[in-house]
Amino acid sequence: MSSSRSGSGRMEVPQAREAMDRFKMEVASELGVPLKEGYNGDLTSAQNGSVGGEMVRRMIKRQEEEMAGK
Repeated sequence: MSSSRSGSGRMEVPQAREAMDRFKMEVASELGVPLKEGYNGDLTSAQNGSVGGEMVRRMIKRQEEEMAGK
């Protein structure tokens, strides 16, 4: 059975990966999460979730501001 999400972990624009990685490191630093390049298996799911959740909140806020013409 084919999934509609095939390839969902791949970004279509290669430059987007680098920008997202910088964004992730910036958010982690601001939250005090010791995220580093490479292996991060020592972090808790709560730590990882806090970084991902904050990234999503900021992206939604930015999009809302753009849609409102700010």
